[in-house]
Amino acid sequence: MGGFAEVQRPRFVDIYMKQVIRKGIKEIIVDEVPEPFATPHHVLVRPVYSLISSGTETASIHQEGLMKEVKDNPSQIRKIWEVSKVNGPVRTAREVAAKLSTEYAVIGYSGAGVLVDKHATVEGLEPGDRVAYGGEGTGHGEVILTGRNLVAKVPANVPFEHACFATLGSIALNAVRIAQCGLGDTVAVIGLGLVGQLVAQLARLQGAVVAGIDLRPERIALAKKLGAQHAFEGGSAADAVSAITNGRGVDCVIVAAAAKSPGPCRQALEICRDRGRIVVVGAVELNFPWYEMYMKEIQLFMSRAYGPGSYDAAYERQGQDYPVSYVRWTENRNMEEFLRLLSAGSVHLDPLITHRYALDEAPQAYQTIMNPGSGSLAVLLSYGDRPDAATPQYEPQRRIELPGPRPTSADTLGVALVGAGNIARWMHVPALKKVKGARLRAVYSASGARAKGYASRFGADFCTTDYQQILDDPDIHAVLIATRNQYHAPQSLAALRAGKHVFVEKPMALTEEECGELEAAVRESGKVLSVGFNRRFVPFFVKFREELSRRSGPAVVSCRVNSPGISGSYWMANPAIGGAILGEAVHFIDLMCWLLKAEIESVSAYSLPTGVAEPIGENNLVASFRFTDGSVGNLTYSTVGSKTSGGERVEAFAPGIGLKSEDFKWFSSAKGMRHDSRRWWPEKGYQKQMDDFFEAIRTGRAPGVTVTDGTRATISCLRMMESARLGTPRQFEAEPARV
Repeated sequence: MGGFAEVQRPRFVDIYMKQVIRKGIKEIIVDEVPEPFATPHHVLVRPVYSLISSGTETASIHQEGLMKEVKDNPSQIRKIWEVSKVNGPVRTAREVAAKLSTEYAVIGYSGAGVLVDKHATVEGLEPGDRVAYGGEGTGHGEVILTGRNLVAKVPANVPFEHACFATLGSIALNAVRIAQCGLGDTVAVIGLGLVGQLVAQLARLQGAVVAGIDLRPERIALAKKLGAQHAFEGGSAADAVSAITNGRGVDCVIVAAAAKSPGPCRQALEICRDRGRIVVVGAVELNFPWYEMYMKEIQLFMSRAYGPGSYDAAYERQGQDYPVSYVRWTENRNMEEFLRLLSAGSVHLDPLITHRYALDEAPQAYQTIMNPGSGSLAVLLSYGDRPDAATPQYEPQRRIELPGPRPTSADTLGVALVGAGNIARWMHVPALKKVKGARLRAVYSASGARAKGYASRFGADFCTTDYQQILDDPDIHAVLIATRNQYHAPQSLAALRAGKHVFVEKPMALTEEECGELEAAVRESGKVLSVGFNRRFVPFFVKFREELSRRSGPAVVSCRVNSPGISGSYWMANPAIGGAILGEAVHFIDLMCWLLKAEIESVSAYSLPTGVAEPIGENNLVASFRFTDGSVGNLTYSTVGSKTSGGERVEAFAPGIGLKSEDFKWFSSAKGMRHDSRRWWPEKGYQKQMDDFFEAIRTGRAPGVTVTDGTRATISCLRMMESARLGTPRQFEAEPARV
């Protein structure tokens, strides 16, 4: 299923798709993973060549191990400590160990090959087209999934081994555009690696006088061979630049070096003329002396990836192009222009290619790049002979069986993990593995590498990128859905209709219609559906509820939540898929109703101003509730606070009762004799929640959180957001019947 219809695809020699994987922090392997689906606004490409980016990709490979990484980045220790305070030392130690040794990560983002499949939303491309592709996370693999705006057609006279440079070429082209260099400008390029060599050629095409600077004599000689008018060794650059510019300095410096020191930037400032420009495209430490920058009145520019559209999810993933009349040169148009320059013979690439390896030899390819003595520059991976047009057809291989014994019994419940994200590996799967009589049978993820990595780590029988494989498997009795919010309801609905029990992360659904469909499916199937409202199972909140149940009158409840991480481009911040309110604040709607054992009658809410990029007003909200038992409640949800502030605090007051709890670690009761409880590490209730779900399946009783609870929480959030949007209170219908 995968959310999309199955399609026929050209057949090639391989049975399973091979992918280059970084395993842990330093090991490069080639593993078999399930093939991806062509998702909306995306295409599938079978590469012929891909190019390894020696800067970006090798920066994530730490061959010298953890101690060197910590020495170079001591802030990592603080990050680990902060994470351990939230998730506890045992979970943190387990995940750090996995990060170091077993976690799968896809690396690579530049290649060229044959387009073999596309989603119906894609226009202007057809199977059989020769294309170059880019995109973070595309990787080096036998089938590449990438966005429509990150694919460009390759001219007939450009070979694939040159076309695979299109991504790196567009990065260089964007830097030259930002530099605004023209006829007669003297442009220095610091760092004559792959991007620097391309920058030097492109600046020369603009009519600039190019001076290349590097520490390696062979790269200096190569720059001269490819057309740079001048090239110098780094130590002598200042005097040489002064000589060729009559002492005034260069008009522009493009820093294409990779360095952990401020040396390249300091050198750029030294050789730049008064009121000149510095453009940074490489990964260098930005540390400029203020006085020298001020006195020269230097203009500093950053060049971001391939051009406008970079890191914009609407452009890269949702296929929303920028109008050419407003944005002339986007990522995609830069890729197309670089390919045109290759077709015209204006850029020369053969001298840059130092090594070629077959895909299976990828570990050796990375060893070559990491070896300073290898003299590597452009290193290509070859995928063997590939036809330029579609030929015979076959069914894509989207399921991979994993080796190993599978001890089980007739009454064992097989479980599929749907979605290989952080909450699954930190919380849900470890909890599942402690449930007697249940075992992880399968892992589904849209990413084949993630599916394979999680399945291998947690001992699943198979992994897949095809959700239909999960639905059709008779040995899967329950699904644990931990995908992104917009997939929760359709995946839960499909699982219920396939006869599976469902545990779904919150929110259960994003609309009232989805809630109604799920309630009907639970009734018709007779299967258990539970929602991930783990706070109901937290020991401190259980005490909270017990105390409130003995109150003699209505209560006042207050929930204050500080979530500064849900902001910017993080997918959870997107109001179109629920944002922070349906995605996270829904917890506290459910919590208040559960603590009070009452329904909501009305809500009045206000948000920060909407229509701005940051902060996202819809995610910052204050709401007041009236409950059926006369109680009132308040929810303050913020994404604009400090990370040093507490995450969440819940308080309740009733006649003679005062209760407080904060961050799962502290509970205080002021009823009668004061009682305080504290924990060093938080207890978030995930294990008890999982135990409850499977106990409900075995006994036939209702789970601790039902589909009705999921419906209540979703609809309450929708009413709350409506109130904030319209500026008026919203009333609720009568108490829903429990399913």
